Amino acid sequence: MTLLQYQSILDAHQLIRPYIHRTPLLTSSLLNDLTGSDVHFKCENLQKVGAFKARGASNAIFSLSDSDANKGVVAHSSGNHGAAVAYAARKRGIPAVIVMPDDSLKCKFDAVASYGAEIIKCKPGTASREAAQDIVVAQRGMLPIHPYNNLNVMAGQGTVGLEIIDELSDLDILIMPVGGGGLLAGNTIVAKHHGVKIFGIEPDLANAAFQSRQANEHIKLDKSATVADGLRSSIGDMNYAITKNVVDEFFCVKEKDIIPAQKWFMSRLKQVIEPSCAVPIAWLLTQPEIIRNKKVAVIITGGNADL
Repeated sequence: MTLLQYQSILDAHQLIRPYIHRTPLLTSSLLNDLTGSDVHFKCENLQKVGAFKARGASNAIFSLSDSDANKGVVAHSSGNHGAAVAYAARKRGIPAVIVMPDDSLKCKFDAVASYGAEIIKCKPGTASREAAQDIVVAQRGMLPIHPYNNLNVMAGQGTVGLEIIDELSDLDILIMPVGGGGLLAGNTIVAKHHGVKIFGIEPDLANAAFQSRQANEHIKLDKSATVADGLRSSIGDMNYAITKNVVDEFFCVKEKDIIPAQKWFMSRLKQVIEPSCAVPIAWLLTQPEIIRNKKVAVIITGGNADL
């Protein structure tokens, strides 16, 4: 039996409806002509807190019992998950502490602070983030809300796919960027339930999921210099277990193609997106033959770019 059930994602969608937007699907006739396919963009850059992370954090925090919630929550994040936890915690009326690497974007520090969370800075790297969070848990007894190794977070992220397939019943392929893998895990369950192929796209400089597939074992990379700051985390243990041998393909893009793809998308679709969102856009623009004559949905994961 899989770690994550399709029913859990349906339940999450009902629970978080009051706290999220149902985001639109947009298309570009120019991109369709360039790729020879029918591409739809699920614009989670227009989601609460500017990213899909509001879904998973809301499901995790509103699934807590009152006694657990009253302890408060802590999370480590480069920005979007932290803002989402801070947002959901404020909605539930409980305290939140967010551990952030000191190289996070100023706009992401500002976003977390705007939701009233306490920020603790740490050195970059997954190990540093987790160590700082563990101190908060030990000293204050707060509950950790992991950005991706958490079944309730994954279920919340899977609600993106539910909404896409509700509108595109004849979808062929669902595509998204991959970092820690919470979005990938939740939406893999949804995609496979509906017979849809799923592709994960990573930067060459942060391609732990791709390497794990090639090696047939879980590979972790502690640090990455990719400009796609939301994808610097390696795929998590639980996320790897859920998606192993189920995701149809992993692909990588060159670092030099990410920012041009971000600018292309913002210029053509008039939507502000982060570099992390541009990773699958770069793949569409540089390897279009793989999706030719297919109906494709791409999850645009967030819009918290440093303008």
